[in-house]
Amino acid sequence: MTTAREIMNSGVEVVGPEDSVQDAARRLAEHDIGAMPVCNTERRLEGMITDRDIAVKVVAAGLDPRSTKVGEVVRPTEVVTIGADDSVEEALRTMKEHAVRRLPVIDGREVIGMVTQADVAMNLPEGKVGDLVEAISAAP
Repeated sequence: MTTAREIMNSGVEVVGPEDSVQDAARRLAEHDIGAMPVCNTERRLEGMITDRDIAVKVVAAGLDPRSTKVGEVVRPTEVVTIGADDSVEEALRTMKEHAVRRLPVIDGREVIGMVTQADVAMNLPEGKVGDLVEAISAAP
C-alpha cells in the first residue's frame, strides 16, 4: 500500500497567523504554489491561505497587505487533512468527498508535507484519476 508520506511534497512551506499577507504572497510566488498551511509555532495547522484569499479578501477589499496579518484573513477552521500513513486511496476518497485539490499531511499533530491532486494522479490507475478530476471540477 502506497502512503501519503511516500507521495507527498515534504518540506512544505508554512506561514504563521502573525505574518503579513504580503509575506505570504511573496512566499507563494517564490515557490510557485497557490496555497500554504497556516501553522502556529509548533507547526500545528490553524488554516490555509490561498492566492485567491489574498486577491479577494485583501486586495479587492482595499486592505494593505503589508499591515494585514494572515490570521485576519484566514479564520481558524477545520482544514481537510490526510494522515502521513494513510493510503493513496484514502487521499483520493478525501479529495473527492471534500472537493479539494491539496491535502496537508499530518504526522501526529505536525504538518510535514502536502499531497496534491497531481501527486495522487501519478500514483493511481487512470480510471480513478478521471473520477477525482471530475469530482473536484464539479464542486461548487
